Amino acid sequence: MASAVDELQKDLEEVKALLEKTTRKRIHDALTAEKSKIETEIKNKVQQKSQSKAELDNEKPAAVVAPITTGNTVKISNYGWDQSDKFVKIYITLPGVHHVPTESVQMHFTERSFDLLVKNLNGKNYSMIVNNLLKPISVEGSSKKVKTDTVLILCRKKAENTRWDYLTQVEKECKEKEKPSYDTEADPSEGLMNVLKKIYEDGDDDMKRTINKAWVESREKQAKGDTEF
Repeated sequence: MASAVDELQKDLEEVKALLEKTTRKRIHDALTAEKSKIETEIKNKVQQKSQSKAELDNEKPAAVVAPITTGNTVKISNYGWDQSDKFVKIYITLPGVHHVPTESVQMHFTERSFDLLVKNLNGKNYSMIVNNLLKPISVEGSSKKVKTDTVLILCRKKAENTRWDYLTQVEKECKEKEKPSYDTEADPSEGLMNVLKKIYEDGDDDMKRTINKAWVESREKQAKGDTEF
């Protein structure tokens, strides 16, 4: 099954083919704009893929900022996380946590949340509560591990081999508000199809023949390429 980047590359080739054939400035400008948009989208998707891989390769968070202290209880607000096929892993840096008794590090899981309480660490309690996890977890399969200066929380994915793009639903909603107005998850061919449809409808007979010819040649080329390996 072709990836989104592969589909965008095919669209880009078709736009280039049409650019070589058109002699109309308005048509040329429209196709040039579409070409730039596709090239930018390809670049963004490649960068996102590289960034996602880098995040998965990092076993520990890059940086941990000092927690927020409220009275005798410290609210943990900084952490790092990554994932495997089976687990979402949350890393919390707490200097000296490996010295406290095991029963002082308490965890509670639900299908869409977890909370951590570390009692009497250097005279303070440390608390972290995360609600509205992006996807359901298995309560029975989830656990914690205490390592040197670190608490590792292992949330067992209910649906294995599924990728979490965010840890929580709230984070997802905040990040999606920051995305560009166009839908990057839509069919990558849809934008090109709309542009070509408008050009076709507005064009004269020569332009329509040019588009039809380029379209057929492109499809034949893709079909040939798909059967050669």
